[in-house]
Amino acid sequence: LMDCNKAEKFDFVLQYLNKMAGNEYMGFSNATFQSEKETGDRNYAIGYYLKEKKCFPKGVDMMAALDLYFQLCSVEVTCESGSVMAATLANGGICPITGESVLSAEAVRNTLSLMHSCGMYDFSGQFAFHVGLPAKSAVSGAILLVVPNVMGMMCLSPPLDKLGNSHRGTSFCQKLVSLFNFHNYDNLRHCARKLDPRREGGEVRNKTVVNLLFAAYSGDVSALRRFALSAMDMEQKDYDSRTALHVAAAEGHIEVVKFLIEACKVNPFVKDRWGNIPLDDAVQFNHLEVVKLLQDYQDSYTPSETQAEAAAKALSKENLESMV
Repeated sequence: LMDCNKAEKFDFVLQYLNKMAGNEYMGFSNATFQSEKETGDRNYAIGYYLKEKKCFPKGVDMMAALDLYFQLCSVEVTCESGSVMAATLANGGICPITGESVLSAEAVRNTLSLMHSCGMYDFSGQFAFHVGLPAKSAVSGAILLVVPNVMGMMCLSPPLDKLGNSHRGTSFCQKLVSLFNFHNYDNLRHCARKLDPRREGGEVRNKTVVNLLFAAYSGDVSALRRFALSAMDMEQKDYDSRTALHVAAAEGHIEVVKFLIEACKVNPFVKDRWGNIPLDDAVQFNHLEVVKLLQDYQDSYTPSETQAEAAAKALSKENLESMV
């Protein structure tokens, strides 16, 4: 970029930002650019200080560098495009919309480290203490927040505090971290009072399936009643596609079977990976009372049956007749 003119340098950076935003809206405010130049005394002072300390590479024009900086300060985004940029940083430099690798992992790490240490003006230390996440605020009232390896977001609320950050934006970030264990130093294993959406998908679901099937296996109707009252899906399947009704029928727990079919109205035609429905298990293990109960329930089961379910029903009757 050393041989490029000012316009080419700005276009180069803007293309990078556009890729980070997944080709979402990206604009430029000339009014903001002029305002930044007219009120940038502190930036000019820092520039001259860096120049005096010979921090600029050889041949670099300090005023041209400041102009580029003011231009980049005047880039416009929406909350949508800004959140995609934040998500790209959270995703290791890969845009979640386009799947394009925009930034290297090292560049993302360095960027997030800077955002964490000095992205919120003079409030950066307090923000790092209370929120513990990399963020970048703007005098427009926007805050771009990154939760590494999870998500990115941008919030906007124009009223600013005395340090130039969005008052409601910083309050939102603090409340977000008080609810979820996103703080950089939150304990991911023992923070019981906070939610962890990173684990909720698989582990909690697996735990509920295990508890449900174990209650059916042990004949614990009280536990099943608690699960049903807590709005648990009583037709959940394990890795073999077996439901609580399969397990209860195989074990011959007639009270459990009664509860599942009378109170929960579960589907009696669900097949496991061997193609068996609960009635087949009751027939196989010779639990005649359960067989009779399931047969009557199948005859009165109201939801529309598919052809496959109807065939399974007919096959179950044939098995019953052969057993008798």
